Amino acid sequence: MAPNKATYPFLVLLLFSAVAGATDATPTAYEMLERYDFPRGILPEGVKGYELGPDGDFQVYFPRECQFLLAKQWLVKYDKRIAGTATADKLAALQGIYVKVLFLWVPVSEVDRAGDRLSFYIGPVSTSFPLSSFADSPHCRGYDVAAAAVAS
Repeated sequence: MAPNKATYPFLVLLLFSAVAGATDATPTAYEMLERYDFPRGILPEGVKGYELGPDGDFQVYFPRECQFLLAKQWLVKYDKRIAGTATADKLAALQGIYVKVLFLWVPVSEVDRAGDRLSFYIGPVSTSFPLSSFADSPHCRGYDVAAAAVAS
């Protein structure tokens, strides 16, 4: 039986509600990190979107390049797009994340978690930080995320 004109708006509203509800159920990039047992503070504020494949391959998108100070001593840079592979204890094959060493931007190739510490690998060298350093997402230097959200 085809819907009559009186039930059509109700069906449209029902369909719209179902689609809106499905969209709300999609976890954020920060929530996905937590599902892989990593703290949300690994990602700076302002994620515009992400893609996650069934094999753990991921891409995360930002409105622009982001720089912030980690542990009050390391200048870190995220490109507009970062990528890698996520497993339960490791973010590997990273692309688009750098740390400034002297005058050079050196790529961070991997981040892994052992207990309550995160280790960041820059080539064969690593440095480790307590998880508590990543409780909150850092703010990008010179970039107001709230203002950017209003503008877009």
